[in-house]
Amino acid sequence: MTPRRAAEDVVFCVVFFTRLPLPAFDFGGRPLAQAIWAAPVAGAVVGMVGCLVYLAALMLDVPVPVAAALTLAAGMLVTGCLHEDGLSDVADGFGGGATRERKLEIMRDSRIGAYGASALLMSALVRWSAIAALANPLYVCSALIAAHAASRALLAAFMVLLPPARTDGLAASAGRAQADGAYVSLAIGALALLAIGASGLAVAALCLALVFFGLRAACLRQIGGHTGDTLGALQQAGEITVLVVASAMLT
Repeated sequence: MTPRRAAEDVVFCVVFFTRLPLPAFDFGGRPLAQAIWAAPVAGAVVGMVGCLVYLAALMLDVPVPVAAALTLAAGMLVTGCLHEDGLSDVADGFGGGATRERKLEIMRDSRIGAYGASALLMSALVRWSAIAALANPLYVCSALIAAHAASRALLAAFMVLLPPARTDGLAASAGRAQADGAYVSLAIGALALLAIGASGLAVAALCLALVFFGLRAACLRQIGGHTGDTLGALQQAGEITVLVVASAMLT
């Protein structure tokens, strides 16, 4: 891969995964799967936005719990709640559907049900609690960058190890990710986890592996593959996992 192509892939992922006001780019119809290795880089950008918001809030003497809430809100705003939407759809589909077809139908429905609302509430509550518990600006910034990057580092491998559950939709149009890209993505995620220390890296990597293979098994059993929504749910579960590990290891 040339440096120019790598830079284009990074920009592609930042444009796809965030709502940052970037110039319009022409990617020539390239499928997402070809650039998905750079997803953790886009995640690091989201984490840095959260860091800036947290530091600015503390400089204005905002209490730590409020600063943590503003930081979480900034992450949601900069991503357009892309992954939160996936989490709620998966919770509703897996929890409310009796058959594979019905689960996929529910996941495509824009309305939110009790399972989805509960999943969103718990996701926000746990992440806010972890950020507030960390409190120290250095710990918060380290955890945010590690969590946002490492959670998105799992996406390429998930696309490699699971077929699309639909013949249409985001997952199908994104194409099949390549194993070498997945390895690169995981390596970037591991480097990001070093921000919470060597022991934090080891514990977080183990926990992320459990989350990854647990959700993979659930997707195979429930719908026979992955969708864009399940990738969003994986990111949310990964972000929660790293933030919880960081709150336990750094405080």
